[in-house]
Amino acid sequence: MRAQFVLSEIGVGLRRNLTMTFAVIVSVALSLALFGGSLLMSDQVSTMKGYWYDKVNVSVFLCNKSDAESDPNCAKGAVTDDQKKQINTDLDKMGVVEKVTYESQDAAYKHYKEQFGDSPLASSLTPDQMQESYRIKLKDPQKYQVIATAFDGRDGVQSVQDQKGILDNLFGLLNGMNWAARAVMALMLVVALMLIVNTVRVSAFSRRRETGIMRLVGASGFYIQAPFIMEAAVAGLIGGTLACGFLLVARYFIIDHGLALSEKLNLINFIGWDAVLTKLPLILATSLLMPALAAFFALRKYLKV
Repeated sequence: MRAQFVLSEIGVGLRRNLTMTFAVIVSVALSLALFGGSLLMSDQVSTMKGYWYDKVNVSVFLCNKSDAESDPNCAKGAVTDDQKKQINTDLDKMGVVEKVTYESQDAAYKHYKEQFGDSPLASSLTPDQMQESYRIKLKDPQKYQVIATAFDGRDGVQSVQDQKGILDNLFGLLNGMNWAARAVMALMLVVALMLIVNTVRVSAFSRRRETGIMRLVGASGFYIQAPFIMEAAVAGLIGGTLACGFLLVARYFIIDHGLALSEKLNLINFIGWDAVLTKLPLILATSLLMPALAAFFALRKYLKV
């Protein structure tokens, strides 16, 4: 009987404040969709970091004849065979190095033609103008400075370049966008909480006669508050379900179909469905608990029971 009464009161409350209930559902749905999106964005950035940082190399570029005439780092002339052997030996001895690959001038010229063959500059280049280099794969990409310290400024070395620096700029931009999404999410959550509190206050005020009678006949405080708390929880749960739907639809149309980024951007290792599905229980739990707690504390302040 009591459960039936509570459920009937929930239905009455939702119908009486239909407009505000709808506003609560929409604001919860949008804020939690942004919440889930920011979590997925963090997973995507982490996945990309793990994928690309595992592939980045440190490049030690060696001086050629052209550099000897124009580059101060190569003032002592082009790299010699003895210098190349010594560099290779020193690299092999370094504990941070996983693999060393030598690229000759001919190989560098071939790779340049493959990548930039349509460039006007490509027709004027010759293999002897290209730089020999050692491409070094590190066991830990963060240890770039060890290579730079050991070889920067050495005779025969033109420069030491770390590809990770280029990726850091990209990931910095992605992280900035993620924090912007979190800021919007936080604002939407505040709006949702304010709407929930106001909805509960209006509902409690409109039923103050009923709650007064219940208090006179000895109903417990929790029994009086339960319908209001559950109204907010139901509205929040509906919003959370919509947020889950938004995330599933976004993943389907943006990555797999529609925009089909997984096909157009083959170089990006996108997160899978498992990453999305693991976030849905958290979103649903938040959508249920957040409105219920907001309603509970609002009732303690505005409903004298």
